[in-house]
Amino acid sequence: MTNAEAPVAEPQPFQVYGYRWVVLLSFMFIAGMTQLLWITFAPITGAAAQFYHTSDLVIGLLSMSFMAIYVVLVIPSAWMIDTLGFRTAVGIGAVLTAFFALTRGLFAASFPLVFASQMGIALGQPLVVGAITKLAAAWFPTKERATAVGLGTLAIYLGILVAMLITPALATSYGMVKMLLIYGIVAVVAALGFIVFAKARPATPPCPAGQDERVLMFDGLKQMLRQRDFLLLLAVFFIGLGMFNGVSTWIENIVRPRGFSISQAGLLGGMMLIGGIIGAVIVPILSDKARRRKPYIILSLCGLIPGLAGMTFATSYWLLLVSGFVFGFFLLSSGPIGFQFGAELTRPAPEGTSNSLLIVMGQFSGIIFIFGMDALKSPTTGAMTGSLLALLVLTGLSIILSAFIKERPLRC
Repeated sequence: MTNAEAPVAEPQPFQVYGYRWVVLLSFMFIAGMTQLLWITFAPITGAAAQFYHTSDLVIGLLSMSFMAIYVVLVIPSAWMIDTLGFRTAVGIGAVLTAFFALTRGLFAASFPLVFASQMGIALGQPLVVGAITKLAAAWFPTKERATAVGLGTLAIYLGILVAMLITPALATSYGMVKMLLIYGIVAVVAALGFIVFAKARPATPPCPAGQDERVLMFDGLKQMLRQRDFLLLLAVFFIGLGMFNGVSTWIENIVRPRGFSISQAGLLGGMMLIGGIIGAVIVPILSDKARRRKPYIILSLCGLIPGLAGMTFATSYWLLLVSGFVFGFFLLSSGPIGFQFGAELTRPAPEGTSNSLLIVMGQFSGIIFIFGMDALKSPTTGAMTGSLLALLVLTGLSIILSAFIKERPLRC
């Protein structure tokens, strides 16, 4: 038989399981809680500073501790995710999150113990949020992975949204101590839910044989750090996630000089997250259907500019809320696409490694952006107009960097 007559190999069939959605939901609950616990104090910065007799910047350090610890733990946590599997790694992170969230509530009257507990919660965060692409690769076919990552990222945004909307009301109604205890109890429930319902992998891989193979974590790390397109994506994440962390941390300080209250600041943060939640559902689905990533990342970065400009200058509350929604819709919808794009750019490197590196860029830049935004605020009025204008310039830079990334064809 000649080569021309040789039969064409048929794609090997594979099966996906409905239980993948149960696994994803159990992950979403604990992932959302890690973010709620991280950003708890952002919408009540002034009230928390008064309660603990300290400054706004010191309260901001409660959020920044998460970023600093993520930077330190990114490589060990990525190794654990890729070596132990997402269920074991996330399970360890969930237990750490629940335990220290509970101690934060039980000892909420003591700022040193609250700070120590906050750092303990931060130890669990990279094991949880760094695992979403690993979960997607273990349970979902390629055509659904950006959607799965989008839903996992959606949970992260939901956690922040709940913190922005509910924390001011809980703190006002029940006081600081009871509010933190309530969050600790919910974190325990979320951790138990993941441990009970999550499974490490389905009976058979969700893709054709051979496409689930991955190189060792450190080999993959060396490979991805030599890849130009992934380095460009890292730079885009440095700007985008740093911007999100900075704006989320200083949300009250951004609007306070314009006469808006703590509740209005919380609602603005909520609108930003509502926009992000809607965007994280819609845009990754469109990306999966089009089987393209780069155009949607560029579209999102361009789209956030009007929203950020509105947040910078708006004095009308309705315009401020609309601007927050637009900013969140476009900025946060780019995240899950970027995470999946990173996994595709670096295949066969482990997904947990690429995901963790992208997140750590945002955590590292978040520290820089938070201190930078505080340093650039007006010494007389406290206005952060200069800081937000700097973010607009950096957004333009991220669009240029994104344009140089090469698209990759999606397989299976």
